[in-house]
Amino acid sequence: MKSFYHYLLKYRHPKPKDSISQFANSAYNDHSFPKTSASYDEISSYLEFNGHYLDSMIIFDDAWEQYKMEVLKEQ
Repeated sequence: MKSFYHYLLKYRHPKPKDSISQFANSAYNDHSFPKTSASYDEISSYLEFNGHYLDSMIIFDDAWEQYKMEVLKEQ
């Protein structure tokens, strides 16, 4: 199964055009991000304490919903 982090990387962009691209760029630069996780609770908890680069957790929730629809439904 593809981890959330690896899914998120597809949104990386040198000139981010939206909040999910900004999140992807920041997660890429966050060396402690839980890169192998596919657990909402684990990633959400991590971001609550370490996701200073997120303006709002809604950005994560939106990205997670897309991840669920595109990756987790295939499982």
